Amino acid sequence: MAQTNINIRMDEVLKQDFDKMCGELGLSMTTAFTIFARTVVRQRGIPFPVALDTPNAETLAAIEDVNKRRNMRGPFGSVQELAED
Repeated sequence: MAQTNINIRMDEVLKQDFDKMCGELGLSMTTAFTIFARTVVRQRGIPFPVALDTPNAETLAAIEDVNKRRNMRGPFGSVQELAED
């Protein structure tokens, strides 16, 4: 099968960390990317969850409180007043 090149830009430290991890697994970065590409094609999608961060229960409760105007405090005249409360 004919081979082709792909250029990928990434943070230098990430590249170094990735290269080190691949080496620990006995893989080159090229082999790791090829495994990823084959898996994407075989599974017809990204082989791991790709999602936005979901707020935890405490944050969701605080958002609900604000939306329902519950457990509200203030207004505060300064950051210091807020911190003291």
